Amino acid sequence: MAGTAPWIAVVDDDPSVLKALTRLLRIRSFGARTYNSALEFLASLSGEAPDCLIVDLQMPGMSGLELHQYLTGRGIDIPTIIITAHDERDARQRCEAAGTAGYLLKPIEDTALLEAIAKARRRDD
Repeated sequence: MAGTAPWIAVVDDDPSVLKALTRLLRIRSFGARTYNSALEFLASLSGEAPDCLIVDLQMPGMSGLELHQYLTGRGIDIPTIIITAHDERDARQRCEAAGTAGYLLKPIEDTALLEAIAKARRRDD
């Protein structure tokens, strides 16, 4: 990763969430690339992987947790922060058990997200 700017992938089926998170990340000097679905993110994953992945828990097709498990199962270790507007019973525990780096409820507070990103990136070092 030497010489490359840190970048974060944001996967969410809600365009307003993508826009808000991209704005926050760019203000904090992160490159941000957005994807409308897990499959769109996977299709783009031919080059360098992101420093961190922020992904919605509930999306059509493949959920955020399923995406994390898919990547992990193929030996692709990207620190993943799960975000959700629907705090399902046991969802946090399932995500933590799967090894995600964070679990945040929408609406996401800027400080909480930035702390989760910092923690995820430290874990990756």
